[in-house]
Parts: sequence; C-alpha cells; structure tokens
Amino acid sequence: MNVIYLGKTKYPEALQLQEKIFQLRIKKNAADTLLIVEHPPVITLGIRGKISNVLASRDDLNKMKVSIHQINRGGDITYHGPGQIVGYPIFDLKESHISVKEFVNKIENALIDLLKKEFEIFAKSGGKDYTGVWVGDEKIAAIGIAVQHGITMHGFAFNVNTNLAHFQWINPCGISDKGVTSLEKILGKKQDFEGLEKMVAAYFCKTFCVEQNVADKKLFYEQSIGAVN
Repeated sequence: MNVIYLGKTKYPEALQLQEKIFQLRIKKNAADTLLIVEHPPVITLGIRGKISNVLASRDDLNKMKVSIHQINRGGDITYHGPGQIVGYPIFDLKESHISVKEFVNKIENALIDLLKKEFEIFAKSGGKDYTGVWVGDEKIAAIGIAVQHGITMHGFAFNVNTNLAHFQWINPCGISDKGVTSLEKILGKKQDFEGLEKMVAAYFCKTFCVEQNVADKKLFYEQSIGAVN
C-alpha cells in the first residue's frame, strides 16, 4: 500500500487528490493508497448530514475562515482541524475480498490496537449504532466512507492534539448525548503528532496485512497525478 504524508493541506485539495487516485485505482493504474493529512478547520456533511447540525452561525464561521463541504461519504457531520490525523484510504475491496462492514471494522481495530498497545488506553467500537472509536462515552476517532465500483474514499479522523472546543460548532455526527475526546485530553499533554502519523499508518497496514510503501509526495504527483500545482 502506498502511504503518502500530505502534511497540512486544505480540504478541497485533499479531496481532489483522492478523486484522482480513485480514478487511477479503477483503471488499475495505482495501488491501494492511504493519504495521511492534517486539515485547517473545516466542517463536512455526509450524505445523511443535516445542516441543522451546524450550531455556529455562518457569519461566525466565515469570520474564522471555516468552510462547509457537502460530500458523498456516509455519516452525518464532522469537524476536521489542526492536531487531528485524517486518513483517506483509496482501497479496492473486491481485490482484497472484504466487505464494507469488514473494512470499517478493520479501521476501528487498527486504532483500538494502537491506543491499547502504545498508550494503555482501552477503546472500543461504537458498533452499528455509533460508528467510530470510543473511550467511554466520548468519541476519539470518527469514520465515514464512500464506496463506488468496490473502491473506497474518505476515511477516518483521529483526535490527537485537536482543539475540542471547535466541536461546539457542530452536533458531532448528529449525536447530542455523547462527547468527543482526544489523546491530549486523556493523557494530559500534547503528543508527538508526526510520530503518531507514522504510527497510525503502521497499524493500519498491519491490520490490513499489507506492506507499507512510503511514497514521496512530489514524486507521486509527478509520476501518477501530473505536475504539482
């Protein structure tokens, strides 16, 4: 699996890259790929998302330069921002002979294993009612995917050093009776973000039983996508 660390990247640019790799994957011109990225503050609405779950006013969001994007993933509403590791796997389910449910479960298990083995934090899946990874009644990682032609897009968001106050802008995932948390909140101090990005990719690849090929971002663009803008 190609793993590409995009660093801090605006949401529309990361979405455009996903879509290009997705088209290459359909044509078998690219391998399964995991994009690891950190976004500036942004709100996304999935196919079941309700604009009423945006609690902050449009004026306030505009002043803070926080955009809202309606996208084709599953799930409701979520927030992405600094200190959050976002992973976008473009993954051929048919080639790997796994179902959508198994795919989501494997993402959850990768993050659950990471939290347990690296930090002795005992997290759990939310099951069919509350997709994602939970520590008690607080969500530490959200998951929302789209699948077309047996290939996935979108993915997961893992709160590491995330500013949790920003979740007050929304009703996270449309769930009003549960909270959100982060690694920083649980452990009481900021974490090594870049180190955790690599850790997340390693656990993801291990869970999916694939070899990790860290691809150079610039070279990947030039060879597979075209010249870097």
